[in-house]
Amino acid sequence: MNRTSFISGFFVFLLFITFNAQAQPDRVTGKTFATRSEVIAQNGLVATSQPLATQIGLQVLKNGGNAIDAAIAANAALGLMEPTGSGIGGDLFAIVWSAEDQKLYGLNASGRSPLGMSYDDLKKELEKRDRESIPAYGVLPISVPGAVDGWFTLHERLGSMPMEDILAPSIKYAEEGFPVSELIAYYWQIGARIHSDRTGAFKEEMTIDGRGPKKGEIMKRPELANTYKLLAEQGRDVFYEGEIADKIDAFMRENGGFLRKKDFEEHTSEWVEPQSVNYRGYDVYELPPNGQGIAALQMLQILEAYDLASMGYNSEKALHLMTEAKKLVFEDRAKLYADMDFANVPLEKLLSEEYADERRQLIGDRAGNDIKAGTGILEDGDTIYLTTADKEGNMVSLIQSNYRGMGSGIVVPGLGFVFQDRGELFSMDPNHANVYEPGKRPFHTIIPAFVMKDGKPFMSFGVMGGAMQPQGHVQIITNVIDFGMNMQEAGDAARWRHTGSTQPTDGADDYLRGDGTLNLESGVPYSVIRGLMSRGHDVQYDVGGYGGYQGIKLKDGVYYGASESRKDGHAAGY
Repeated sequence: MNRTSFISGFFVFLLFITFNAQAQPDRVTGKTFATRSEVIAQNGLVATSQPLATQIGLQVLKNGGNAIDAAIAANAALGLMEPTGSGIGGDLFAIVWSAEDQKLYGLNASGRSPLGMSYDDLKKELEKRDRESIPAYGVLPISVPGAVDGWFTLHERLGSMPMEDILAPSIKYAEEGFPVSELIAYYWQIGARIHSDRTGAFKEEMTIDGRGPKKGEIMKRPELANTYKLLAEQGRDVFYEGEIADKIDAFMRENGGFLRKKDFEEHTSEWVEPQSVNYRGYDVYELPPNGQGIAALQMLQILEAYDLASMGYNSEKALHLMTEAKKLVFEDRAKLYADMDFANVPLEKLLSEEYADERRQLIGDRAGNDIKAGTGILEDGDTIYLTTADKEGNMVSLIQSNYRGMGSGIVVPGLGFVFQDRGELFSMDPNHANVYEPGKRPFHTIIPAFVMKDGKPFMSFGVMGGAMQPQGHVQIITNVIDFGMNMQEAGDAARWRHTGSTQPTDGADDYLRGDGTLNLESGVPYSVIRGLMSRGHDVQYDVGGYGGYQGIKLKDGVYYGASESRKDGHAAGY
C-alpha cells in the first residue's frame, strides 16, 4: 500500500470511529441487538412515531373501535403532533387485511395536479422564476390533498366507530395543547426557519412567535381543532365540496395558485390491487404506481437467487448484492413508475422472475456504474408510517405524508394545516412517463407494506423516508426472513442507504453515471467497509436519513410489535 492510500484509509477509519462515538455505541459490534423488547399483546396493538398518537389509537381499540378506526385516529393525532411529516394537507396510502372478508385491500388516496394548469402554463410559471424544475415550496408544487378522502373511504368500507369519536381525542389535544416530543421539535424548528415568511398563515398557525416549539413545550393548534370538528360533524364533503374547499379556492386565486374547488370536487381515492412477489415462501405485498412500492418487490425478486443467510447479516457480499440490486431497480423506477391512468407501466414484466434473472446478470463482483433502465432530489422526505391490529384480526399498514417535512409551507388562514408539495415530483421532460399533466397524480415515495404466509397475515410494516423506503423494506424483510431477527431487532439493526440513482424528476434519457454513494450506519465492521471499498463502492457514513420503522407480526393469534428507536416512536398493546 502506498503512503497516499494508507493516509486515505486511515482517515476513513477515523471517520468511522467518530460516527460510532456520536451515534449508537451499541451498534459497534455489528451483531444483532435490540434497543428494547418486542411489545407482545393479544387483543390489539398500535405502533406509531409519536407516543401520544399511539395511546390515542390504543384507546380507540379499547373503546370498541377496530384497527381501521385506530389507524385513522392515530393518523389524525400525528397530523396534529407531528406536522413535520404528516397532516391533512397531504396524501395517504394503505394496505388493510379485513378479517371478516379474508381479503387484502389496497387504497391509493393520493391527489392530482390542478386541472386548470396545463404543461405550458407550468412552464411559463417556471420561466418567470428562472427555473427548469418544479420548486419545493410555495403554491406551484401543491396537488389536491388526498388524506381526508382516504380516511373516509377506509371508514366507509371497513370502519366501525363513528368518526366523531375517532377524531375527538385529537380535537381535545389541539384545543388544550400537547407537549412536543424530542425529534419532532428538532424538525419543527427547522420547518419554522424555512417557512416563517411564507405566503399564508404558516407563522401564525404553525409556530410560537415565529419559531418552532421546543422539546416538552406545550403547543396548541386551535385552527386545526376547528377543521377536525367540521370533518367530524359534516364528513369529507366539507373538505372537498363545502366550506374548506371554498376557502382554499379563494386563497389560491388571490395568491397565484392553480388549485380550484373543481379539483377538490372531482377528487376520488382509488381501491387498487396490491402487487406481490413470493420471497422464500412469504408473499410480500406493495401497492402499484404512482408509488414506488414495486421497487422493493423488484429488489426481492433479484435477491431471492442468492443465499443471503449463509453470507451473513451485513456481510460484505450481502451488502454488495443488495446495493447492486437497488441500483438496477432504481433506474427502472426513474423511467417507468408513474400514474397508471396516464402511463403504461409494465407491472407484469417488472415483477417477473424472467426479468429479475435478466437484470441479475448485470451484477458482478465490483460496484456497477453507467446503469440504465431495463427495456420495457427524492432522496429525502418526511413522512409518518403507522400500523394497527385488533382482536378480530384486522391489520392496517398506513403511510401518510406532506412530502418535504412541512410540505409547501402554504397554510390557508383559519384551516390550521400545511399543504403538501408532491407536485415537485413531476418531471418536466415531455418524453418522460412522469411528465407533468393536468389532473395527474405525481410520482410518490410513500409506500406501506404487508406480508402474507400461506394465505394468512404475517406482518404489517413500513419504513418511511423518501427514496430510503424500498431499500428499508428490503432490509426489514431480509432481516426477518433471511437473518432470523425478531420485529424489534429487524428495525434496530444497522441500515444502509444508497444514493445517487436517477430520479423520476430527471429527463427520459438520464441514467446513473458512476456508482453513486453507499451510506452506512454505525455497526458495520470496518473489515466489511474495507471490502466494499475494494469492490469500488463509494462508502460514506451518515447518522441520519435511514427512515422510520414500525411493524406488527402475527403469530399463533398473538401480536408482536416494534417501533423505530431512531425517532420518538412507540408501540403499545393490550
